Amino acid sequence: MPGGGGSSTDGGSPLGPPLGPPTGIAGLPRGYQLAAALALALVAVTVCVHLGMLFLHVAPANTVSKEHGKKIYDWVYPEFEQNWKLFAPNPLQQNVAVQARAQLRTADGGHRITDWYDLSAQDGAAIDHNLLPSHTQQNELRRAWDFFVSTHDAQNRATGLRGEISERYVRRIVLLRIDRQEPLARGESIDQVQVRSRTTGVRPPKWSDEKANVKPVLRLLPWWSVTPDDLPLTDDTRARRDVAAEESGAR
Repeated sequence: MPGGGGSSTDGGSPLGPPLGPPTGIAGLPRGYQLAAALALALVAVTVCVHLGMLFLHVAPANTVSKEHGKKIYDWVYPEFEQNWKLFAPNPLQQNVAVQARAQLRTADGGHRITDWYDLSAQDGAAIDHNLLPSHTQQNELRRAWDFFVSTHDAQNRATGLRGEISERYVRRIVLLRIDRQEPLARGESIDQVQVRSRTTGVRPPKWSDEKANVKPVLRLLPWWSVTPDDLPLTDDTRARRDVAAEESGAR
């Protein structure tokens, strides 16, 4: 009846269409609902712990980070490393390029020296336009050079027991890179390698009154002799070593 307020002419509910069955987690059986709730809670707790660990890692030293430093270190390294600090008073304002070359012994007993290879530029090219660059491309060479610089003085002399380790580490990385860039001819071998760094200051923005010296500074290291243990393993050498290790273990 027109004007009536209580009835519906189409037979439907005056409160609207009937509600459908519940969806999402609410539509699952009770046991599955509990499992889903526990999974979500676990994810939330893990995210909170992860963010807390990263914050303590990059934050200035405090009571909590000093007391639980080992746990924080084990959680962050190596996959979640953050090479910066909150409230850093002096952020890095230099571009450091690590370059290397090798002296090769030829088949006739002579020597030849390769060109300089810019290893840092190679890493930069591999990272550019790469949505998922590897940890090696981003950090291996950079951290190795930082390790070397922190364990040597301005005359490239080791200042502690870790100096020899840093030299060996840099040397092996250089050999791996040169081995990819400089295929050896038959009878050739790598006799020595030399490393240098090229440090250039970052120009201040145009609106800044800051004065910066942007002239490149070179740091040239002496030639390093290459030992057999430094050389990358070929497939044949690796196979022979594996067989020898298995035979030694069998005895």
